[in-house]
Amino acid sequence: MWQQLHKKKFRGFDFDRQKIIGNYIVDFYCTNCNVVIEIEGSSCDEKAEYDKNRDAYLEGLGLCVIHISAADVLHRLEDVMRMLYNHPALRVPIDEGE
Repeated sequence: MWQQLHKKKFRGFDFDRQKIIGNYIVDFYCTNCNVVIEIEGSSCDEKAEYDKNRDAYLEGLGLCVIHISAADVLHRLEDVMRMLYNHPALRVPIDEGE
């Protein structure tokens, strides 16, 4: 998935991988549209509480958090990329068409 998102290959957006935001490290962060993408693996109760607190913190900063399962990334990457392409938070940057 990283190959699809880095170096402005995805709709002209600039994504950072493993970005530190506050006390959290997010999987992908796009400064152009204030979006965080989290790839979710198997989870336990402790992780669920951590994820809930992380999401509340990030959303409090005005960020949109998109969760994608690791299984979907591994087995349905085309569908994942289509979902991201159509996601309202990932609008085309204004300067892309210029």
